[in-house]
Amino acid sequence: MDFQQITQIKNFKQEITRFLMMYKFALSEIETRIEILQEEFQMLHDYNPIEHTKSRLKSPESIMNKIMRKNCDISFASIRHHIKDIAGLRITCSFISDIYRVSDMLRKQHDLEILDVKDYIQKPKSNGYQSLHLLVNVPIFMSDRQEHVCVEVQIRTIAMDFWASLEHKIFYKYNQSVPLELLRELKEAAESANALDQKMERLHKEIGLIKEEHRLDEMDELERLVINNQQFQLPPAFLRLMEDKA
Repeated sequence: MDFQQITQIKNFKQEITRFLMMYKFALSEIETRIEILQEEFQMLHDYNPIEHTKSRLKSPESIMNKIMRKNCDISFASIRHHIKDIAGLRITCSFISDIYRVSDMLRKQHDLEILDVKDYIQKPKSNGYQSLHLLVNVPIFMSDRQEHVCVEVQIRTIAMDFWASLEHKIFYKYNQSVPLELLRELKEAAESANALDQKMERLHKEIGLIKEEHRLDEMDELERLVINNQQFQLPPAFLRLMEDKA
């Protein structure tokens, strides 16, 4: 191997490293934003809609395999155009409503560009898979330029994530050739997971209503005075006086 070949290999390695670093930085950027949303929501609402997050970056080998399957040109421009899941972030939520709440919070960040949305919750895949997928263009600042890098964000409930994880392991064990009977049972399991999500969502809403009723009862009780088993409604002027003293 001559000097020119060595130099070419070094340059190509540097290009690959810089290319993957862009996606790593984009993941770090959106993870930081999610952490801020988590902390803000917890502080203001005493509730966190996000259970946990997990990120991953495709390996060069995985990227190459995918570009070969797609029969695309082998170039960095082609890879950026045809492969949108090089950087991936999975967000696991407690309830279905939290999935759309988190999605809305991301959509409101004006410097994030939503490229595509696939709602597999409203329209599950044929195998029963459910999740909300967003393709998000994330701005990052390199030493010499600004880039917009695509990150795939998957938002699921705990039940959806549990099902998808086991389904992936089963497919891996059978090398993608899963018996038809197991496919049917997997879909039934996905439907059971969805039924659980729907039930927990209903319970979550009912508990929220109960908490709201208790809060209103407490406010109502604060405006009443009980003396010798006789109730008196505090006049508005008294309440304003207390507010002025506070």
